Amino acid sequence: MRLVLLLASVALLWAETSAGLKWTAPPGWVYKGEAPMRAAQYTVGDAECVVYFFGPGQGGTVEANIARWSGQFAAPDGKPAAAKVTKSNVHGLPVTRMDISGTYTATGGAAMTSQAPKAANRMLAAIVEGPGGNLFIKFSGPAKSVAAQVAAFDGLLASFSKQ
Repeated sequence: MRLVLLLASVALLWAETSAGLKWTAPPGWVYKGEAPMRAAQYTVGDAECVVYFFGPGQGGTVEANIARWSGQFAAPDGKPAAAKVTKSNVHGLPVTRMDISGTYTATGGAAMTSQAPKAANRMLAAIVEGPGGNLFIKFSGPAKSVAAQVAAFDGLLASFSKQ
């Protein structure tokens, strides 16, 4: 029993917070700090997970983000890739989760510069609707790397709760 309490206490020490929410990163994910609009950044192998917070009422609607993220991937025939979108409730918080694979075609960086398309990529993304605003979570990288972390990503989502 003492070991369980100790482990629970240690886990709480590593919990991240933003927008009135808290969460715990999966074991093995390396915390890379915060940055403007990024509540937390993690890497695991050659994949990256970013938790974005743009402020209360900011960042667009759930539907607009799903549409934009879906438009960042192309199927092998060049047409838009199909995304799998699911909705759930985690500790009283609405969560929309998206899973998409294909060639990543988005622009990026501070100047929104074009990047070379990245074939065989995958993104798991989610929007957690919190009391202080929405958190936008994007986990992306080579399809094989992301596939190996699906359970960890789902564990991350399951850890979200109100502060």
